[in-house]
Amino acid sequence: MNEIKQEEYYEALLARDATYEGSFFVGVKTTGIFCRPTCPARKPKRENCEFFETAKEALLASFRPCQRCRPLSHPGESDVITRLVAAVEATPEKRFKDADFSELGLDASTARRQFKKRFGMTFVEYARARRMGLAMKEIRTGRPVIDAQLASGYESESGFRDAFAKIMGEAPKRWDGNVLKAKWLDTPLGPMLAIADDVTLHLLEFVERRGLEREIERLRISARAVILPDESPVFDQIEQELKQYFGTGLPVFKTPVTLYGTPFQRLVWSELLKIPAGETISYQELALRIGQPTAMRAVARANGSNQLALVIPCHRVIRANGDLGGYAGGLARKEALLRLEKNWEGSHVTCR
Repeated sequence: MNEIKQEEYYEALLARDATYEGSFFVGVKTTGIFCRPTCPARKPKRENCEFFETAKEALLASFRPCQRCRPLSHPGESDVITRLVAAVEATPEKRFKDADFSELGLDASTARRQFKKRFGMTFVEYARARRMGLAMKEIRTGRPVIDAQLASGYESESGFRDAFAKIMGEAPKRWDGNVLKAKWLDTPLGPMLAIADDVTLHLLEFVERRGLEREIERLRISARAVILPDESPVFDQIEQELKQYFGTGLPVFKTPVTLYGTPFQRLVWSELLKIPAGETISYQELALRIGQPTAMRAVARANGSNQLALVIPCHRVIRANGDLGGYAGGLARKEALLRLEKNWEGSHVTCR
């Protein structure tokens, strides 16, 4: 999130501007809580504010929901979510079972469904994120991992290690502080996941991509990093370029990238960048262009290994007979991308 946007959010916070409800949450570093824009509490100083676009980001950053403005509930909605959040705050280490929902006077399936619909994450994911937020707070202060484990309610070291890895992507004892940042970006063809550091883009994929979880895991290992919801200046640039791509057209993405492929894969990707927007080539032609005419299958695999969708235009490669061939993001999306590019005014321009 850029500085201009943060200043805008801070002004909205000071004014308790209700039009910003749902746009952001603010974490207050001095109290460890996060609030909605209209919270009636005394406003913090600017330097004590950290802004988030989702509640989950705030939770993973170790903030707990404010008891006054209740950022995890809608005014006038049923008290199901409020009671669930309160239950987690009372015993963050607890693993909720159906019987626990019954003790709260709630039907388990109904409560889980409402929670998922409201926040886009399951109740289990929320509870785990809250526990891991507490653990992250302990680890960031330099305290031993065992302290973080106990503070977040894990009696078993293996259980804590597994839960940490599921959310953070790396076991705490091996975490050296190298962090990549993740953000979901909305596009006309569905949401995309972007992963970056503060300088370069490491991954850009449609969320529905087949094998995305495995791809993220490979990235974690290659980068030796954990991946956390956070902001990066890189996201501002790629968001603007995506808007232009899906709007008036953008033959060339200029967002700086980091590549992890083999020399052969990089050779294929480099050739992909030379395909003019609005045009297509076959896998056979791609193999010829890199000087390896018999390597069609290897070329196809390298094409499918691209983890920077749109930026490296692997969707511009089709079969020799004119069929679309494969696309991890789905053939309907591949067809839509090709149609979009052909409709750009003056689209037949070499990318790089």
